[in-house]
Amino acid sequence: MAASLFMYSGSGLQTVHASSVVHETRSQSDKGDLKENKAAPVDAKPVDLSELRRKYSETFKFRGPEVKQIALTFDDGPDPRFTPQILDVLHRKGIKATFFVVGVRAKKFPKLMQRIHQEGHLIGNHSFSHPNFRKRSVKQFQTEILRTEKIIQNSVGYRPKLIRPPYGEIREEQVQWAKKNGYTLVNWNVDSQDWKGIDKNKVKSNVIDTAGPGSIILQHSGGGVGSNLNGTIQALPEIIDTLQAQGYHFVDLAELLQTTKYR
Repeated sequence: MAASLFMYSGSGLQTVHASSVVHETRSQSDKGDLKENKAAPVDAKPVDLSELRRKYSETFKFRGPEVKQIALTFDDGPDPRFTPQILDVLHRKGIKATFFVVGVRAKKFPKLMQRIHQEGHLIGNHSFSHPNFRKRSVKQFQTEILRTEKIIQNSVGYRPKLIRPPYGEIREEQVQWAKKNGYTLVNWNVDSQDWKGIDKNKVKSNVIDTAGPGSIILQHSGGGVGSNLNGTIQALPEIIDTLQAQGYHFVDLAELLQTTKYR
């Protein structure tokens, strides 16, 4: 599971690495944009991700069909330090990918949003402020998604169908709301772990060693202050070359999952 957490501080949006609870603080400038969220009530017996996947298999996806196709996905952008370099690699290789964007960043970098779209990549919704939805109510989930959806629509002209919950975490009531409103939730089954700042060879082995037919690969195109995604940028051309040599074709998530791109 990805574990790059956003934290708001006086120096801006930062990434904190953890595996469980999200701790959020905000600077004075952020408070005008983000409303204080109280934690949602804790379920007596929360449904785990594997059970949600089973119960809502048409709505909550972790991989595609068993075909020789693979989807590259990039979370937490757009980010002017990393996203353009990733886009450059994809352009050189002729590969289309899927970018799950965070609303607060999409609002700040509309030109990067437009470049992603103009170069033929698919854009998905990764919430506005990157909270752990396990700790949020259905209403808070809805607000995060719809706020980001509006920003994406204003930037590139469409409302994305695909949602990736931060950290891959979500509550059953939120899945039900997404299903009712025509969204598809997408996690992953291959984790590059690039958010850890690991080197090129480790990123490459994390992907190549576990990728297979229908894989959805998690990487990142953005991060907080001090983040280092050089490993994923440097590994990306070799990952593409290696998997293509094994007969895989790279597609965006809409094609892999045989669904529509927009709502």
